[in-house]
Amino acid sequence: MLNFLRNSTEEFAGYLVIEVGLVGFGLAGKSFHAPVISAVPGLQLSAIVQRTGDEAAKLYPDAKIVHSLDELLAISTIRLVVIATPNQTHFAFAAKCLQAGRDVVVDKPFTTTLAEARELYQIAKKHGRILTVYHNRRFDADFHAVRSVLASGELGRVIRFESFYDRFRPTAKPGAWREKPEPGSGVLFDLAPHLIDQALTLFGTPASLCADIRTEREGLVTDDAFDLFLRYKGALRVQLSATMLAATTRPRLRIFGTRGSLVKMDFDPLEPTLRAGPIPPGASWALEKEENLAELTVVDNGESVSRKVPSAGDWRDFYVNVRDVLLKKAELVVTPTQVLNVMLGLELALESSKQQKPVAWTQLTFSGV
Repeated sequence: MLNFLRNSTEEFAGYLVIEVGLVGFGLAGKSFHAPVISAVPGLQLSAIVQRTGDEAAKLYPDAKIVHSLDELLAISTIRLVVIATPNQTHFAFAAKCLQAGRDVVVDKPFTTTLAEARELYQIAKKHGRILTVYHNRRFDADFHAVRSVLASGELGRVIRFESFYDRFRPTAKPGAWREKPEPGSGVLFDLAPHLIDQALTLFGTPASLCADIRTEREGLVTDDAFDLFLRYKGALRVQLSATMLAATTRPRLRIFGTRGSLVKMDFDPLEPTLRAGPIPPGASWALEKEENLAELTVVDNGESVSRKVPSAGDWRDFYVNVRDVLLKKAELVVTPTQVLNVMLGLELALESSKQQKPVAWTQLTFSGV
C-alpha cells in the first residue's frame, strides 16, 4: 500500500484546500468519486453538476449544485474538475475543462478512442494542466496483495495470471446508457480498463494480444462479455475476462508460478460498500475479512504450505496522490503513458476480435508524454 494518507489530517489542518468540482452524479459520481474526494484531507468537494434531481444537494449540502459544465467552470475557485459522465462525453468535457485552465481527473475509460486520448494530453500540455484517469482498481486491497506476493518472489517464476470480472445479470438494465449503441458503450469499455491497467502495472506491455469480444445475452445491442489473452516473452500468459452470465463465478484472481499459486476468490468489498451508501469509518478503508483474503500456496521439497495474505487498499490514495501532485509534492501515480497504453489495449482488443486472430502490441510513440 502507498500509505499516502498517513498524517494527512494533521498536515492539512488550518491550510487552504483544493476546491474540486464533480461533473456527473450517477453511479460513478455518487458512489466512487464524491465520498472518496470528501474523505481526503486537503480536498474540498465544492460543486457538483447534477442535471436533474436533488440527491447531490441532500448528500452534500455544503457543495454548490449546478446544472451544467459551463456553470461549474464559472466558479473561479474550482481548481480540479472530476468528470464522471457517460463515456462518449469524456473527451469534449475534459477538453473544455483543460482549455478553461483546470486540472482534470477523468473516470475510466479515459476516452472512446486512442486518438482522442492523445489529443487530450496535447491539450493538457499546451495549457500546462494536470490530466489523469481514475484507475482506482490499482488501489484495491486484493491488488496490493498480488503486488506484495510478486515482489516477495515466493511464487518463483510466474507463468500465468488470470483476472475475472464475473457477474450474473441475465437481462438488460432498462435505460442503462452503457447498453445503448454509443461510442464507448458495452462491457469491454466498462470493465476491461480496470483489468488491462492492473495487468500492465504488474507485468508491463505484452508482445501480443488476442481478444474475443461478444454479446452473450439475447436482445442486447452492445458487447457484454470478453476474453483477452496477453502473451509475453517467455512462458508468461495473462487472461482477462468478463461475463454477465456467471451464476457461479470464477475466482477473482489467480496466479500460477514455478513454486506455488495465489488465489483470491471474491472482490474487494469496498465497491459494494460504497454502492450501498455507507462510508467506511476510521483511518483505514480496508474492509476485507480475514477469511476472504487471498490464499498463497507454496510447495517446497514436496510439501505444500498455505497461508492468507494480509492486504490493505484504499481508493483515497488515488486522490491523495492527485492532491500532492497539484501541490508539487509528488509525481503522478497514474501516468500519461500508462493511460494511453490502456487505451491502446482496448483498440487492439477490438482489432483482434474483429480479425479473429492475435495482433502485435505496438509500442506507443507520443511526444506529449
